[in-house]
Amino acid sequence: MKEKRIPVSATAMRTFTREPAIGVINRIKARLPEMSGTMRKIAAFLLENPLAPLEGSIGDLARSSGTSAATVTRFCRLIGYPGYASFRVSIATEVGRTSAQDTWTTDIGRAFGADDPASEVLSTLMNAHIRSLQETASIMDLPLMKEISRRIASSTHVDIYGVGGSAVLAGELQARLYRIGINSHYWAEVHAGLTSAAIQDAGCVAIGISNTGRTKETVQMLSQAHRAGAFTVAISNNPTSALVEVADCQIITSVFERFLQPDDLSAKHVQLMVLDLLYLLIAQEDFGRTTTNLAASAMAVSDHRQPGRTRDTARERAGAVSPARERI
Repeated sequence: MKEKRIPVSATAMRTFTREPAIGVINRIKARLPEMSGTMRKIAAFLLENPLAPLEGSIGDLARSSGTSAATVTRFCRLIGYPGYASFRVSIATEVGRTSAQDTWTTDIGRAFGADDPASEVLSTLMNAHIRSLQETASIMDLPLMKEISRRIASSTHVDIYGVGGSAVLAGELQARLYRIGINSHYWAEVHAGLTSAAIQDAGCVAIGISNTGRTKETVQMLSQAHRAGAFTVAISNNPTSALVEVADCQIITSVFERFLQPDDLSAKHVQLMVLDLLYLLIAQEDFGRTTTNLAASAMAVSDHRQPGRTRDTARERAGAVSPARERI
């Protein structure tokens, strides 16, 4: 009769060579003194290969351990399972739980537990952000920041490259520079970015933003701008990354290692602080141009802003009696 194979989740199969089924191993060790010599063969094999049942049938386990399918069934019953099917499902379930914990650790981080109270999550989060900001400030090369600001303020064109989450930061910097009179564009799509980078020259500045410094598209765009003759700047948390290697100068940020992952909001927070500092230093370079452009842009959008409301006005719009009518 053809052996029946029980489906196992893809998650469990992916973790086959990584994580032991600790619960099953403990059961086997606890019952070892009661096992016959034949059953000990199965026990020895499973202690060496605790996830082997996820890949094979009862016959496969019997052959691998030099026993029979009937002995495997008796073995499963001895350690507390009705049969091989439930034994195999138990291993898959345990591996699934381990995989879920691994996923949480990888995607959320070790600093946060799934059952932590909100107050503890907030406290850990605040400490991580503050620590990251402080560490970034402590390593900031202010003379270099001033030089970069001077170059940008006097440039003919500024290209800013960022992909994914970094594109949001690139767009924010571009909008602020453009408002104070700096001819700037940002590129999140590599083909358009490479096209722009290819026509840069010595009067241009190109900025690449990538926390890891390994984003291929950002590295390519900044490299192309560098070859075209632009003054290139890398903003990254990785001082040895490919992005840093292709840049003329680097602004290195620091993310507290206990916090989440390279692409989390802590990384964005410190990068935003760096960009904010850069913007303010650039604005200082030409006070007249900055104030003129800010005033002109504020005037242009003034008709689209709601007027400020006093408390009494708000009450009147909500249907309350007007102050004048109250005095009648």
